[in-house]
Amino acid sequence: MEFTNPFDNPQGRFYILQNMQQQFSLWPAQCALPAGWNVLCEPQLQVDCNAWLAAHWQTLTPAHYAK
Repeated sequence: MEFTNPFDNPQGRFYILQNMQQQFSLWPAQCALPAGWNVLCEPQLQVDCNAWLAAHWQTLTPAHYAK
């Protein structure tokens, strides 16, 4: 199956990004990186990204509410 949206491709490779508010994002490797986000992990399979997030993501509460 071909995916027209790179964010929906479970076989795609994704960066794990984090912004200044401590939010995470999976970002397709073939897309330009957005300004204001830092790369935490180099491109890897979506399943591996999800495992990394499960091990490192501590809370669903946005940082500006956690203070």
